[in-house]
Amino acid sequence: MDTQPVVRGLQLEVSRLREENRALKDELTILRGAVSGLDSLNAVIQRIRPGVDILQLLDDLLASALAVVSATDGSLLLLDEESGELVFAVVHGQARERLRNFRLPPGAGIAGWVASHREPLVVHDAPSDPRFYPGIDETFGFHTHTLACVPLLDGHRVLGVIEAINKSTARDFSPQDHDLLLLVAMLASVALRRAEATADEATPA
Repeated sequence: MDTQPVVRGLQLEVSRLREENRALKDELTILRGAVSGLDSLNAVIQRIRPGVDILQLLDDLLASALAVVSATDGSLLLLDEESGELVFAVVHGQARERLRNFRLPPGAGIAGWVASHREPLVVHDAPSDPRFYPGIDETFGFHTHTLACVPLLDGHRVLGVIEAINKSTARDFSPQDHDLLLLVAMLASVALRRAEATADEATPA
C-alpha cells in the first residue's frame, strides 16, 4: 500500500494547523491590547469634568484610542478658527516632539478634507490618495501608509480632527476601528466644550 499520499496529506494538515494557531495567537495579542486600551479609555472618561488639564486628558484619550485600534502613530489637531489652519495639539509616535504645534494650511491633506466636509474617512493607501498632503512625511521623515481620520464636532462647528496612522499589524483599519475613533472624537469634543465653558465662566464680564 502506498502511504505517501496519506503522509503528504497529514503534513499539509499539520502545516495548516500551525498557521492557524499562529494567526490565533496574533488575534489574541491584538484583543488583549484592545481590552487594555478600552480599560484606559474608560478611566480617562471618568476624568472629563471642569478644571481638568484638558491637554493631558486629550493626550490620554488619544493614547488609549491608538492602543485599541493598534495604530503606531496618531494626532489630535485643533482648528484655529481665525486662520482656518489645523494645529497639531497632541501627537503620539515617532514625530511626537517635532510635529506638535505644526500647522496644516486650510483644507490641506486628509485632515483638512475631513474638517471641511465634517465626515470621517479611512484611507488604505494614503500616498495614492489625491487628498493626501505629503508635506508632513517629507518634512519629518515619516511614512504614512494607512490612515483613519474623524472630525471633532460641536453641532455644525468643527473643533478639529483625530487621526490614527499605520496599523501596527499588516491589516487595514476596520469598521470597528472607525466606530471607536468616532466615540473618542465625541468624548474629546465634550471635553473641549467643557473646557471652553469653564474658561468663559472664569472671564470677567
